[in-house]
Amino acid sequence: MATDKEDGATAAIVVLSSSKLQRDMIVLVLTLIVTLCTESTGFVHGISLRSALASESRLRFNSNMRLLTAARGWRNPNATLPNSIMAVLLITSYSSASLITLSDDSIFVMRSGQVVYPSSISGLPVLLLGIALLLQVVIAWSGIRAVKILTWSSSPFDLTAALVHHAQLIPVPSRCMRAVSELDVYGGPAKPSDTQPSAWYTHPSIRKVIMSLWGLVVACTAWAMLAMYFYNKYESNYSVIATSKSWSFFPSNRSSNVVIYGMPFSGNGPWWILSLANVAVFQGPLALGLHCSELIVNVIRDESHWRCASRAKGLKSATNPLKSVFANPLCLILLVLKPVLHWMFGLAYTLYPGTYAQTQGVAFYMHLCIALLIFACFFTLVSLRRPHGPQPAAYGHLQTLTNLVD
Repeated sequence: MATDKEDGATAAIVVLSSSKLQRDMIVLVLTLIVTLCTESTGFVHGISLRSALASESRLRFNSNMRLLTAARGWRNPNATLPNSIMAVLLITSYSSASLITLSDDSIFVMRSGQVVYPSSISGLPVLLLGIALLLQVVIAWSGIRAVKILTWSSSPFDLTAALVHHAQLIPVPSRCMRAVSELDVYGGPAKPSDTQPSAWYTHPSIRKVIMSLWGLVVACTAWAMLAMYFYNKYESNYSVIATSKSWSFFPSNRSSNVVIYGMPFSGNGPWWILSLANVAVFQGPLALGLHCSELIVNVIRDESHWRCASRAKGLKSATNPLKSVFANPLCLILLVLKPVLHWMFGLAYTLYPGTYAQTQGVAFYMHLCIALLIFACFFTLVSLRRPHGPQPAAYGHLQTLTNLVD
C-alpha cells in the first residue's frame, strides 16, 4: 500500500496485470459482486415495502418499483426520504466501483521479460463502497423491523393467500373471468378470450419503464455523438485518427479516440469527491433505468406463475424465496446484464489518477449504445407479448387473483 500526498493523501494498492483484458475482467468481477450485494439488499427492502403498502391497504400488484414506490409517513423506513436515500446509495455503489481501479494504458513495466500493466486500487472509493452497502443494509433491516412481514415468498399466490387470510382482500362476486385489464368494466362474468392483453397494456408503470429505457438509449447516443464532435474538433490533432481497429471492444490503446477534460482541484483532496459526483451524474440514470426494468421481469414472472398454476402439474409452492428468482430465465438475464452494462460504462468512462476525467467517446460509448439498444428492444418485445389461451391475465394484480382463484 502506498500513500500519494500529492493526490489528496489517498491510499492505493498497485496491482500488476499480465494483459489489459485480465485487468478488465477484475473490474467485471468487482461489478458482479456489487450487483449481488445490492440485489440481495433490494430483495429484503422490496419485501418490507410490499408489507408496508399492504398495511396501508395500498398494495395493488405483487411487484412494484421498489425505489419509486413509497409508504406513508416520513419516519417509515419505506417512505419517500429513505427510498430516495436508497436510490442515492445504489448509484454511489456502482459509481464507487467504477473508481476503485484506475489505470493508464500508456504506462507499462517490464517484469521477468514480460510486459505487465499496473493498476491502482484506490482506498477512498473502497471506503465509500463499503459505507454505501452498509447503509443499504441498515435501511433494509429497519424496514423489516418496522412492519409485520406477511410472507417472504415472491409468488403472488402466497401473498394473495396471506392478504385473504388477514381479511385485507375479499373476492368480488361475478368477476371470475375478468382480467386485470377489465377492472373498470361492470356487468358480471365475461366470455373467455383466446388472446390476453399484454403487460404494456395492462400495467401503466410498464409503459413508463419502457420509455425510460428508450430515453437511456437516446441520451447515450446523444452523448456519444457529442463526444465524437468534440474529438473531431479538438482532439484529432493530438490523438490517433479513427480507424477500423479503434472500434475494437478491447483496443490495444485506449488513449486513442478519446475526449479528455480536466477536473477542478486536480491533485487536491476535493478531486475525489468531484470525480465521484461526475461519474454518478452519468451512471445514475443507467443504474435507475436498470432498476426500473426489474418491474418488467417481475410482472412477467408473476403472470408465468399464474399460468403454470392452471396446468396439469400445477405450481409448487416454493419455500425458498430466491428459488423463483433463479428459476426464471428473465430474472437470470437481467441479473447478468446489470453488471455487464455497468462494466461497459466503466470501459466507456474512466479516470486518469489525480488529473483528468477521460471519456471514451468514439468506440466505447457506441458499444454501450448498441448494448442499451438491444436491451431496450428485448424488454419492449417482452412487455408487448400477449399470452395465448382463455385464462384471464392477472400480471400479479392481487384483487384479480383473489377473484379468479377459488
